[in-house]
Amino acid sequence: MPHNPYSRLFAIPGATAFTLGNLVARLPMGMFSVSAVIMISGARGSYALAGAVTATGLAATAVVAPWTARLVDRHGQARVAVPATLIAALGSLSLVLCVRYGAPDWTLFASYGATATTPNTGGMSRARWAHLLKGDAQAVHTANSFEQAADELCFMLGPVLAAFLCGALFPQAGTLTGVILLVTGVLVFAAQRSTEPPPQDRRDRTETSAATKSLLRARGMPALLIGFLATGAVFGSLEVVTIAYADGQGHKSAAGLVLALQAAGSCAAGLVYGAVAPRGSLGRRHVLCAAAMAGLMPLPLLAAVSTGSLIVLAGALLCAGMATAPAMVTAMTLVQRRTPEGRLNEGMTLAVTGILGGIACGAAGGGWAVEHLGTAAGYGVPVADACCALLLSSAQACATSTRARPRRRRPAPPHVSNAA
Repeated sequence: MPHNPYSRLFAIPGATAFTLGNLVARLPMGMFSVSAVIMISGARGSYALAGAVTATGLAATAVVAPWTARLVDRHGQARVAVPATLIAALGSLSLVLCVRYGAPDWTLFASYGATATTPNTGGMSRARWAHLLKGDAQAVHTANSFEQAADELCFMLGPVLAAFLCGALFPQAGTLTGVILLVTGVLVFAAQRSTEPPPQDRRDRTETSAATKSLLRARGMPALLIGFLATGAVFGSLEVVTIAYADGQGHKSAAGLVLALQAAGSCAAGLVYGAVAPRGSLGRRHVLCAAAMAGLMPLPLLAAVSTGSLIVLAGALLCAGMATAPAMVTAMTLVQRRTPEGRLNEGMTLAVTGILGGIACGAAGGGWAVEHLGTAAGYGVPVADACCALLLSSAQACATSTRARPRRRRPAPPHVSNAA
């Protein structure tokens, strides 16, 4: 086997094929919302309507995605992901037609809501790695780091590609291209049956009571999901505040490039983190990564307040982004450890749902701060969110160590003889 940890991953038969298909399917995740906003606002002249439609789709995804993931675990990735993707693709095509031919506003909400059946392709890929690398903690760590770097890359390139297609061709081009990429990628991914983890209905469900128990009741899972909520709030607030700050500097068009640097820093850090052998317990690494994120997140605030330079801010975001991927990698690994066997897709999707909910909350908090405190002070919101994530991870680590610590038995009282 090669010494390069990433080469070792792709030396596994079938790993390259399912990874390429998954990357093609994952790229549109960063395209659809931007494409919808450009398409709807251009046709209806209302950013409020466009934002409401995309927010409705996000809320629908948060509700539907865990159910879709549970079906994937129960019946298999290929059997569920393909029809779920086709339903989502029809929803996107319906949105294009409704916008194009001036259908009532409620049809836009209904169409975009139908895209909530889109399967969590990143979660399915992580589930395959966990199945293929079962028992090899170092390889699982490398695989999770690669998947996090892939997430950052797709969310960095997706909005740029969507904006380019909608501007250079026609407003519907971004959505149509995203549909083609999504369907093609999922079909290629699902065709790789040799690496697919066995579905739950092929297991003996009497072996564990966890087959029907809600994952929200699993030990340590609620605290982890709240931590994902706080981390997602970091992403959402950074995006809104950076756009507002660039607009205030008269360079709104450069906001995408500045945010891309933050994602690039996270992507690079994720790849480096995956190549290094992990040391210490997973809980301790989670706390340290959260501490690094909380320690680096004040850099954009200091750059915005002290310099007022967009270039300096871009460098600060690049540095701050280097701590987010390791924090996400350790958190995702904790989810894998605490999810019952056969339900990993559901566990990964709950984590993504927490991130999406955090992005929505962070965007709202960042917008409020910009409106009432100013664009530079708005960077205090992601700092507060990162500190919350650190406190949650620290409290969780303390609770875990307390449960794992053996209780001391009290010494038995001395035996008193009745001979006297």
